[in-house]
Amino acid sequence: MDRSQIMKRKRILLVLGVLIVIAAVIGIVIARAQSGIIKVVTGKVVRTNIVAQVSGTGQIKPKTYVNVGATAFGRITHLYVKEGEKVHSGQLLATIESVQARAGVDAQQAAISSAKTDVASFRAAENTAEAAVAHAKADLEQKRLDYERAQGLFDNKLISKQDYDSRKAAYDTDVATLAQQQAALVQSRAETASAISKVTSAVANLRSNYDSLNKTASVAPFNGIVTNLPVREGETVVVGIQNAEGSTLMTLADMSIITAEIKVDETDIMNLHMGQSADITVDALPGKVFKGHVTLIGDQAILRTTGIATSQSTTGTEEAKDFKVVVTLDQPSDELRPGLSATAKITTDEKKNAVTIPIQALTMRRPSELVEPESAHSAKVSASTQAPPKDDAQVQGVFVLRREKRKMKAVFVPVKTGITGTTEIEVNSGVQPGDEIVTGSYKTLRTLKNGAAVKVIDANAVPKEGETT
Repeated sequence: MDRSQIMKRKRILLVLGVLIVIAAVIGIVIARAQSGIIKVVTGKVVRTNIVAQVSGTGQIKPKTYVNVGATAFGRITHLYVKEGEKVHSGQLLATIESVQARAGVDAQQAAISSAKTDVASFRAAENTAEAAVAHAKADLEQKRLDYERAQGLFDNKLISKQDYDSRKAAYDTDVATLAQQQAALVQSRAETASAISKVTSAVANLRSNYDSLNKTASVAPFNGIVTNLPVREGETVVVGIQNAEGSTLMTLADMSIITAEIKVDETDIMNLHMGQSADITVDALPGKVFKGHVTLIGDQAILRTTGIATSQSTTGTEEAKDFKVVVTLDQPSDELRPGLSATAKITTDEKKNAVTIPIQALTMRRPSELVEPESAHSAKVSASTQAPPKDDAQVQGVFVLRREKRKMKAVFVPVKTGITGTTEIEVNSGVQPGDEIVTGSYKTLRTLKNGAAVKVIDANAVPKEGETT
């Protein structure tokens, strides 16, 4: 390599070295200029329709459902329905063996027939007794007339004392005979009444036997659908007693009125009122939304861990609580089944054309923290010589971007808020539509100082938790 080429290469290396030094100096200057600049994500204050909602999860339930229990002891002889089948009121659902109940009915019917025969016999005897009384009365009347004539003749000395005594004795005998026949009539009537009472008692017992027989057949109490059928033909079922539940044959649900029974957090329950509209979604039916309205708001708080009411809890442990809320669907659907998991979003308030900001933009600061960086030193000095402010309660606000001296600053502005939507919140004062505000990141908003210099970056450039820039 000749001398000229060597000199040329040296000049090139010298130029490259100078350029590298210049680039390094420029980088240092830029880095120093941006060392105090904080990278932020921003959003806009806009006008939009905002809806405040309270959410809760639960399950689909019919308004009316009943467990059809066994009303007689015995073996199931036949099941006439299947799970999921629709039934109508009065339809036969199942039968239990009824040999004894049927025998009781037959025996009682025979007893009634026998008692009715006795009644007929006693009434015939009563009629006979009535005829005997009538005959005795007629005979007595005849004897009375003979006795009265005999008395007149005896008084006039026309008949003997023997004839007079004979007619008097015949009269006295007929008086006794009439009394006897009348007593027999009373007895006969009493026997007839007793026989009639036995018939009445037997008829009552027959109704009881029929009731026992009817209890061996279960019928649907209303139109509905069989939602649970835990038994099979041939199984033996028992009737419930005081301290033991009886066998459940099946569960019937009236699906003409369907509800979603959900649990709402205690912090949201005060926002709910009867009649508020709601959107219900069901996990098993993705993409479908059912309309409904609030029909019941529980008064008792429910412990989230145990599901029992606080008034029934014996523990004193403080824990999260829910309230039961029932939402009735406006239109029932054949697709819904009891027990399906459901989520209800209840609309508690709504504003049209409201001034809103993203919820994540809202932050809290104390008045003592709202000191701009350039005056921080003087603020520290004054704070060291003065007592801390008595009223230093946190205020809510947002950081609004302001351009000052070719720099972008984030200025804290207190705001008053209204209703809260899903991702936005209403602002009643402090900012105007079109203002650009800091929305992230969360870590940045938590430490951002009033008046700090900022640089707007794309939201996708914000590092995730645990990552570094």
